[in-house]
Amino acid sequence: MPSSRAGAFLNQLGIVGNISIDRSDQDGISGTTNIGGAALYVALAAARAGLASQPLSLVGTDLNTIRHHPLLSTLDLSGVRTVAGRSAAFTLTYDADGVLVGAEADYGVSAQLTVHALEQIRARRDGCYHVCCRRPLDIARVLDVLVHAATPFSLDFFLPSAVESIAAAASALPMAHVVFVNAAEYDILTDAVSTRDLREVLVTDGPRPAQLIRSGRCVVRVTPPQVATVDVTGCGDTLAGTFLAARAAGFDDAVALEWAVRAASRHAAIPAIQVN
Repeated sequence: MPSSRAGAFLNQLGIVGNISIDRSDQDGISGTTNIGGAALYVALAAARAGLASQPLSLVGTDLNTIRHHPLLSTLDLSGVRTVAGRSAAFTLTYDADGVLVGAEADYGVSAQLTVHALEQIRARRDGCYHVCCRRPLDIARVLDVLVHAATPFSLDFFLPSAVESIAAAASALPMAHVVFVNAAEYDILTDAVSTRDLREVLVTDGPRPAQLIRSGRCVVRVTPPQVATVDVTGCGDTLAGTFLAARAAGFDDAVALEWAVRAASRHAAIPAIQVN
């Protein structure tokens, strides 16, 4: 049943974060080279679920081809700027449960992401934002602009840099509409702030139940369906984008979380988007 509070802060979603070239290795098996980046996958999931979404990101000339990629043809890429140089590139290592255990990064043109993101935020007159708290973004600076403008936002983290990123975001966290973390990041989060001071935290834990925690209290749990995992790139981002879209559509806690968990599971069962 729709909830009157659920979609109150969402109309158009801008997603601040990286778009990158990724290689995912899982359980000792080397994967393919794919198009990755949290901004791309959050935007794709939200758009597929019916929420107008736009990644706000930078790519190098090596990824300018995404503008003509058939799997991205329905996505609004007008907030993505191409800069001379290399796109951000990551090698991500996952265990058998799909939990990230290591990452190597070359940030490339994403070193300029903070300036681009702030330009985009100041140019947009309405909407809300999801901030993918990843290096090299100046998280504190971006969140400070959103908080002082009373602009609605949600955010997520990346385990290899979560200690640093959560500390940078700490003062803004009580103003976030939703904070997305995995179980390991949740432990770091609770060391930094009291979840009683946070509106909502959505905690994922691989194949174990995802939990929606409101003001420190778990209000709903959903266990992911079992799937044959093909690639876990973007699964958490897919969950976040789908959940935000479900909220924008007015669905209640249980339906929104169920929708998001199932979308993430489906995403894990298909190949990642390969570089053309």
